[in-house]
Amino acid sequence: MLLALVFTISLAQTGVAGVVKDPTGAVISGATVVVRDASGAERQTITGPDGRFTFDTVPDQAVLIVRVGGFAPKEQPLSADRDLEIVLSPATLLETVTVTPARSEQRLGDLPASVTILHSDQIRRSPAVVADDVLRQIPTFSLFRRTSSLSSHPTTQGVSLRGIGPSGVSRTLVLVDNVPFNDPFGGWVYWTRVPLESLDRVEVVDGSISSLYGNYAMGGVINLVSSRPTRRSAAVRAQYGNLNSPKVDVFASDVWGKLGLAADASAFSTDGFYIVRANERGAVDTKAGVEFRNFTVKADYSPATRVRAFFRGGYFREERDNGKVSTFTRDPEANDTTWKSASGGVRIVLPDASDLQARLFTDVGTFRSTFLAVPNLVTRAIGRMSLRQRVPTTSVGGMVQWSRAFAGRHYFSAGSDWRWVDGDSNEDALDAVTGTQVTLRRISGGTQRSVGAFVQDIFAPADQITVTLAARVDSWRNYDAHNFETSATTGQPTANNRLLPDRDDTAVSPRVAAIYRITDRVSAWGGVSSGFRAPTLNELYRQFRVGAILTLANDQLGPERLVGGEAGINIGPIANTTVRMTWYDNRVKNPVSNVTRRDLVNTLQRQNLGRTRIRGLQTDVQHRLGTSWSVSGGYLFNQAKVREFAANPALIGKFLPQVPKHRGSLQLAFSDPRYATLAFGIQVIGRQFDDDLNSRVVPGETTPGLPGYALLDFTASRAIGSKLEAFFGVQNLLDEEYVVGTLPTTIGSPRLVNAGVRVRLGR
Repeated sequence: MLLALVFTISLAQTGVAGVVKDPTGAVISGATVVVRDASGAERQTITGPDGRFTFDTVPDQAVLIVRVGGFAPKEQPLSADRDLEIVLSPATLLETVTVTPARSEQRLGDLPASVTILHSDQIRRSPAVVADDVLRQIPTFSLFRRTSSLSSHPTTQGVSLRGIGPSGVSRTLVLVDNVPFNDPFGGWVYWTRVPLESLDRVEVVDGSISSLYGNYAMGGVINLVSSRPTRRSAAVRAQYGNLNSPKVDVFASDVWGKLGLAADASAFSTDGFYIVRANERGAVDTKAGVEFRNFTVKADYSPATRVRAFFRGGYFREERDNGKVSTFTRDPEANDTTWKSASGGVRIVLPDASDLQARLFTDVGTFRSTFLAVPNLVTRAIGRMSLRQRVPTTSVGGMVQWSRAFAGRHYFSAGSDWRWVDGDSNEDALDAVTGTQVTLRRISGGTQRSVGAFVQDIFAPADQITVTLAARVDSWRNYDAHNFETSATTGQPTANNRLLPDRDDTAVSPRVAAIYRITDRVSAWGGVSSGFRAPTLNELYRQFRVGAILTLANDQLGPERLVGGEAGINIGPIANTTVRMTWYDNRVKNPVSNVTRRDLVNTLQRQNLGRTRIRGLQTDVQHRLGTSWSVSGGYLFNQAKVREFAANPALIGKFLPQVPKHRGSLQLAFSDPRYATLAFGIQVIGRQFDDDLNSRVVPGETTPGLPGYALLDFTASRAIGSKLEAFFGVQNLLDEEYVVGTLPTTIGSPRLVNAGVRVRLGR
């Protein structure tokens, strides 16, 4: 008894220190370490770049808890050993700690949300060379059109989850390490900016969480989480593929005590492929190709035990040929983007054990694009330049968040974020004969300011139940809007030369959800939420052309608003197996869609569509057989229709374009370091419509819409010694030709083969 008392007093006086590591022995920075006493009161700290943590004093009968994204949480009583080594273990799906759904570290099995996590091994088993092709193994994920970012125009690369978006802009917020990644002017995503080699995991949250993240999160959040710096580590992946497609990825990091540095770079180019079906090609059609370069550097610094700061800077350059060429000048229809970004932040554990985080970020980019008009869509013999655009954009934003646990039953968070975006679309309209003379000059754009504040409480009224209550209010304003037009011939303003009215609005986004753990293997959850998305500067002020179709901007657009509900069940019927099913129903008011103008030929305009309803059922299964085999798959049944539209009642009851009713995927992997790693993947996409009227028919087909298809992928890799790995991959193994658009009939990526080596140094 006396010895126990002496030990307790000694422990409280001397405190506890330790280091957190993964199973390979690499240290883990940024982990949350909590000491919880018998009354439920908590104190916490965070590990520095060297993975170490310290508590100056600890209470009697305390429990140590360690949480960090991508691993299973670990909980253990404090022992006599005061220099601890905590080794975190790989987790089953529901044990995995995720940071995105609640903006804090939470065990996935305790969250009332539909969340999918792709880990680094799953990312590297994909033969894809760009991030969106990796994410297609998740059935809820889709871009506006079926095609890959290898060949699609950036403005069509907006992402939606569960088919919630009827246009190319994102209805999903994309983050990199919790910093916004969507293009600030148009909301689309440059998937070629994502450095695959340095990704630790991707967290995908389906369903509206505007209650925490505000704008763009109306349809969910995708958080791309980069790898942590480790001591003297580096990896170089070099590969070459058909279509003359070399790619190099580099990642390197090191840790010097309290400072950790990491850098990654990637470069890719390809001659590309034809995107118009062979029997419809004409003199204007060429191969669509892309070249990109990306570089990022990140620093983590812990000047004190409870303080962690970071800085990230990046540069990106992309150049594209869009598969068409002027028959007058031989200039290609092309676009290019230059993007510079910087962000920094700090995380502090305050003396009362609360957690304070703050971030600042900025983006400066310029997007340039040309558009080609093809007067005869049958012969495609003549093409002329119709429009040249240059879109400079500057964006600045920030956030602050405070969180604290109360009595072991409540975890309360409150925060605010803001963003300022300024951009213009500088356009030269060209003559309708040869496309060589400027006839009209237009500068259309403005400034958007948005600010929001949120609160959230996650509490456990009973041991089996966790309830989440959240609410957020957002206010935004568009100002200094303009559409300056002058005739290039006379130099005089046109009738459309005008200042545009300022616009402002406010949205309130509440959410209530709960999860009930019926048994250790079965839990059920449900929730109701509201979300919104403000129209982007791109939708308000920039027009564009795809083939023969002109889409006009609309400075009168209002915000989209969503009310949705979802319910799910998680089942672990046997060890290493997880089955999840989720039902959802989303009602969207005033969604922005590209609507056919009945008064103009081959012309669409962005309009608020009235009301739509998107509902369905998603299921997914994960199973591990021993240490070598794993299988996972998912299926999404999705019914997305227009419910109201007074301006054009003919659209009522129509399916939203580019949203298939059926999507599915299956992945099978074998991994044994003595032999090899093999992975097979199948993606199945059902029929979908290409236009708002559901009327376009692909030549050779009798039923409106784009036919469904299935794609098979394969990868194989083998370690050669401890530092070298050889790999081989194929996308679209059977070289399936699948349609992605009409007018003309455009097709997706053909068979893509690549092979290469990965050299690893250090850990």
